[in-house]
Formats: sequence, structure tokens, C-alpha cells
Amino acid sequence: MSAEAAAQPSVTTAALVLEDGTTYRGRAYGATGTTFGEIVFSTGMTGYQETLTDPSYHRQIVVMTAPHVGNTGVNDEDPESGRIWVSGYVVRDPARRVSNWRAQRSLGEELAAQGVVGISDIDTRALTRRLREEGVMRAGIFSGDDLVRGGYPRPVEELVAEVQASPQMAGANLAPEVSTKEAYTVEPAGEHAGRTPVATVVAVDLGIKSMTPARLAERGVRVVVVPQSSTIDDVLGAFADLPDDAPRGVFFSNGPGDPGAAGHEVELLRAVLDRRIPFFGICFGNQLLGRALGYGTYKLGYGHRGINQPVLDRTTGKVEVTAHNHGFAVDAPVVDGAGAPAVSQAPHDGGRYGRVVVSHVGLNDQVVEGLTCLDLPAFSVQYHPEAAAGPHDAAYLFDRFVGLLTNPAAWPPALKTQNKTQNTIQNDTEENH
Repeated sequence: MSAEAAAQPSVTTAALVLEDGTTYRGRAYGATGTTFGEIVFSTGMTGYQETLTDPSYHRQIVVMTAPHVGNTGVNDEDPESGRIWVSGYVVRDPARRVSNWRAQRSLGEELAAQGVVGISDIDTRALTRRLREEGVMRAGIFSGDDLVRGGYPRPVEELVAEVQASPQMAGANLAPEVSTKEAYTVEPAGEHAGRTPVATVVAVDLGIKSMTPARLAERGVRVVVVPQSSTIDDVLGAFADLPDDAPRGVFFSNGPGDPGAAGHEVELLRAVLDRRIPFFGICFGNQLLGRALGYGTYKLGYGHRGINQPVLDRTTGKVEVTAHNHGFAVDAPVVDGAGAPAVSQAPHDGGRYGRVVVSHVGLNDQVVEGLTCLDLPAFSVQYHPEAAAGPHDAAYLFDRFVGLLTNPAAWPPALKTQNKTQNTIQNDTEENH
């Protein structure tokens, strides 16, 4: 063996196996071993560190559609939580070296250090097309010694059987697994640091990203982050020392799992709505508002994941480029017979929560991307306005929440009902159904 060949690192074989039997062979990336999860794809061209540390990806294997991943390395400033949450990672062409002044180590080193099993050197374009056509499904990554038994390669049928025996995402109640165990407080920051808070918000952690309370703190809000298991008494207890006229509100964060399995959170939210406490929810919080109001939720074929999803805000008439990470959506009426935004009565308990309108619509598939209550101080969006790792189009939603907290008499915001825009949405909806 030549000196040059001896210097080359050894290649560890890896296999990605889908539950339908489709198999992709490649190289191990990160840790070696076995992992299982629902396999999904993210269309973001950057921001992989924020993706990896987003608790909403708990028990999911993430496929990056961008072909080259890892060139900016990993640092200790950008994580959205204290650890990597994805159960597996799939890339086509990992960076051979890090090239960024903020990098402290490579992505491959970080994956290995945290025990995240990955695979590289596979055709992620073909894989993404399959997931788009067949829908997301369970998968497993096997590498190193886990691909061998008795000195011989393990049969594919055996690997497929293990994947098919792994848990499904539908029906999974995962928020308790990612939530904080103890409450903590984020004080007003920036120009508001040291001042009396403009409002106090209790944020129920269902898998919260660290940038979310930071965005509220930048606007002068004191944020009390509480565990998923909190009760309405816990929420009200956080307001106990406030003057009677002090603005206050409740926030439900993003998070993993099936909203249909989150019974405790739905009942907590109904207790908040019954007391007319101003409410804002994002992502999982949007789905839970939908269920609290009595609407159903359903699983999308392959979901929305990435930082380049177009959404129409019906209150401004503007199209935003937004960050998404969701595989479930709210089933609520989008348009009425005239092509205008449909105003429906919240189905729960004979309509006691009043009228609701879909305030935001996804322009790729007309999925409900936001809800606004017209008779209650409550609203939500399905995407991530905290802009980690971007874009910033939806940052105004935090200002909208602060406005609701400090001036509830101005609620709700009026919708723009340009016929051309709404008729286009109606036509697109009919064509897709």
C-alpha cells in the first residue's frame, strides 16, 4: 500500500432503508450504528445548525435537499436548544473542510459527538422525489457493524422488518419528551433591559426554540417559560404578583408529534380562552388552537420544512417568505362561496368561542397557515416567525402579539379581501381537491 493510500481515511458503509423496502447505500456520516424515525426533507439552503437543534424534529430523520452541507461548520452561538434533536441526518455531499470564521468544529464531528447516526453520498434528489410521490414514511439508517451479522451482510428484508416495527409519528405524544422540566424567565432585553416589562407572557414549552422568547424580550416582554405539564393554576400563578391592569398573555410554542394526541395541552388552552387571556401560538401551537376551537387536524403527505415557503397574510395582502417545520395541519374553511375569506363558527361546544377566520394561507398548496379569533383575543400561525435561521418577513407577528397585549380593544385586525387574490386562492384550492 502506498503512503498516499494509507493516509486516506477508511470508509464506513451505511444504508438508508425506507419502510416500503427502498434502500440507498452510502457512507456513514457522524456516528455509526442504527437509528429510526420518520424521514422528512428540508428545503433550506442554509441554517442546518438551527434545524438540527430544533426540538420539533424529535424522532425524525432529516434529508437535506441542498446538495452540499457543512461548509460553515458548527458553533456554540446558533443552536436553538441544548442538543441535537434529529434522530438521523441524510446529506449528499458533506463538506470536506470547514470554511467560516465563526466555526468551532465540523458538522460531522458534532454529529458524532452527540451520537447522531447519519449517511452521506446518496442521491438525495431521488430520495426527495420518492418522499414527495409516496409521502413521508418510517426509515432506518444502519452503518458499520450494524450492517453485518456473522461476518456477512444482513439481508435487506431483515432491515426493512426492523424499520416497520419502529414507532409511527401519527398518534405520537412527544411534547413531554422535549419540554423543559423547570420554569425559567427571560427578562426584557436590548433597549428594554432593566425597564419595567411592557407585558408578561407565560410561554408553554412544547419544544420551544431559544430565539422565540428572545424575540419577545427584544420587544420589552418578560417571558416565563413553563413545562408542557403546567396547569391553568401554574399559568395564573405566574401573573399573581402583577398589578391588575398589567398586560399579560399566554404563548404556545412549536413542538413535535401529533396534535391529536395532545389532550392535556388542548384542555389547558381552552382554560386560557375561557378566561379571555390574550393568546399567540406558532406551529404546534397553531394546531392546538385549531383543536381547542373544535377543528380537526390531519397529516400532510410530506409536510412543509425549510426556510423558503410562501404564505399570504390576509391582514396585509402581502406574501411572506417563511420558515416551516410541520407535518400536520388544521382543517378549517379557507374561502366561502364568493371566494372571500371564510368566517366560520368555532365548532367546539356549540360555538362558544365565536367566529374564526383563516388569516394566513400557504400558496404552494393552500394549507391553513394561521387562525384569528374574531370574538376572542387569540391568534396563531403555522410557521416560525422567530427567524432562526431566517427569513425575517414574519417578525411583525411578535409586534402584533405585543399590540394585542397592550391594546386589546384594537383586536381583531381587519382582513384585506381583494377579489383577485381570494378568487385565485379559491380556484387553486378547487384544482388541488
